Amino acid sequence: MTQQLPRVPSTEPELTGVRNFRDVGGLPTTDGRRVRHGRLFRSGHLAHATEADAAFLDTLGLHTVFDFRNAADVRLEGPDVELPGVRLVSMPLSDPAAGAEFWRMVREGDLDQLRSILAEGRGAARMTDSYRSMVLERTGEHGRLLRALAEDSVPALMHCAAGKDRAGLSIAVTLLAVGVEREAVEADYLVSNDPHRRYRVRRRDDSPAAMAPEVMELLAPLFDARLEYLRAAFETMERTWGSVEGYLGRGLGLAPATRERLRERLLDKE
Repeated sequence: MTQQLPRVPSTEPELTGVRNFRDVGGLPTTDGRRVRHGRLFRSGHLAHATEADAAFLDTLGLHTVFDFRNAADVRLEGPDVELPGVRLVSMPLSDPAAGAEFWRMVREGDLDQLRSILAEGRGAARMTDSYRSMVLERTGEHGRLLRALAEDSVPALMHCAAGKDRAGLSIAVTLLAVGVEREAVEADYLVSNDPHRRYRVRRRDDSPAAMAPEVMELLAPLFDARLEYLRAAFETMERTWGSVEGYLGRGLGLAPATRERLRERLLDKE
């Protein structure tokens, strides 16, 4: 059974144009420490942030925003709003050309096409494969991310489009690197399923047919945070490098000193 996240006073804002925002502070580590509040945040994209949203983000004292979207994402949603004094690091975690035709079909809601690529478990399989691929093919990016956090990049906000998959995996990798309990990592990942956090698909056709129950059912695997996806990533780490520790050390090239600096920056004092 996945454990509940620790209960702390809620300071989560009501952001209008930013989905799935949260502070991951409070998560427990295997040695009894916790992630510090105000050090590591996650969200969906910032392209539609309102002035009030941007004003709130300004209060966080962010050093760096890591944007994991690709060029196709940015063309669809737009670039992040500018946050004065905050460094923006573009670190795409998928090929800019990959999926462009697929997302066109999603936005148009063509039922026959969606059935051909998503029905009979193909949607969930697509997601699972994408998590495995991110682990295997994005070691360079994840290694650079963790080294940046260890050096000078916190407080940091990580986001992709929905804040669920690319950001979700990157947050999970970061939390594992500082020793957060696996069950707590999984519990935080599942928070993205809260209805008010879920990604809003920008559809070209808002007709009843485009939003029909079968269309929404076919799309569900794409917009759910499912443990099978995240666990496929963990299993890939273990199968390829022998363990999560092997993935962090040999796969991402993290030296013990880097791991320790990361813990110093992100965890409460002992």
